[in-house]
Amino acid sequence: MTHAAPAPGGIPRRAPAAEVQAATSPDQRRTPDVFDARTHRIGRIVIPVVLALVYGYWVAEMNRSGGPVTGWNLLLGFGSALVFAVLCIALLALAPRMIREVHALLWTAFVGCAFGFLYSQGGHSVARTVLMSLLIAAATFIVFFYRYYTREDAFGRRIR
Repeated sequence: MTHAAPAPGGIPRRAPAAEVQAATSPDQRRTPDVFDARTHRIGRIVIPVVLALVYGYWVAEMNRSGGPVTGWNLLLGFGSALVFAVLCIALLALAPRMIREVHALLWTAFVGCAFGFLYSQGGHSVARTVLMSLLIAAATFIVFFYRYYTREDAFGRRIR
């Protein structure tokens, strides 16, 4: 089967009408949202809870170091999961209302403390735990500050 070869210069395209160009705003150029508002509301609770359960299990596992599972070990895991979930949900609710620097600092403190507590359960020294937490927190701050600096104005409102 043969096909016609394209003409030199490509396919001519018409420019959109002026009223179409005027109606297109930056908000309309965003990617489409696949889920509805109800799914997003549920996800804002379910995702932190699932992450908290994984974190709590990980803390309990690091704490027991291959030994037998004890009641205190389970209590530590569930307590860690509860604190992680509450702080994560609170940050998801409060941090976007802050200016971008504070927004990044809040998430940095959360990630640094969560990592530091998890790392300390492995039996490492306090100095090594603090150093590793600071390194992880610094990397987190750089990433989050860049993300919020490029996507928010100075007052924390999204620009894209």
